Amino acid sequence: MQLRNVLPGDVEAYVRMRCDPVMMADLGGPLPREGMADKVRRDAQQAGADLAWFKMIVPDPNRPDVVAGTVTIWAHETEGEPTSEIGWMVLPEFQGQGLGKRAVCTLLRQARDQGRWGVVHAFPAVNNAASNGICRSVGFRFLSETDVRFADRVLKVNHWDIDPRTDLT
Repeated sequence: MQLRNVLPGDVEAYVRMRCDPVMMADLGGPLPREGMADKVRRDAQQAGADLAWFKMIVPDPNRPDVVAGTVTIWAHETEGEPTSEIGWMVLPEFQGQGLGKRAVCTLLRQARDQGRWGVVHAFPAVNNAASNGICRSVGFRFLSETDVRFADRVLKVNHWDIDPRTDLT
């Protein structure tokens, strides 16, 4: 497995993840296809400028055109405080193979090795057993159940955090 920056040509992968009712069930339902090309373009620009880490999960380096999903670390403000957040999505045909966990670990190790992002937060939906399992197994600390806003929707999530410098298992 390897990670590569999101590229402008990754629109179809984004559509498969973000516009699919099953993939988006824990995130309030599918997003509209309109706007996906702009979203990919913005993510690719931020990744290229190293402002955020928008990465595509490539299961087989010998087949770089086949992607399994995304893993991302980005910064934003939460209640006026700077926050580093990680999120991931794995397409159905690649789920259950450990790719999500490996991608999360790879990106957190990179954060640790570069001394970047500080404490990293994750907010998987309370009912997303796979993502909560990744948090648990990687070494995140469970903080609380809370509500977050995503795509103009309020979601019930578990709030986890990890300090890659000290907490990676």
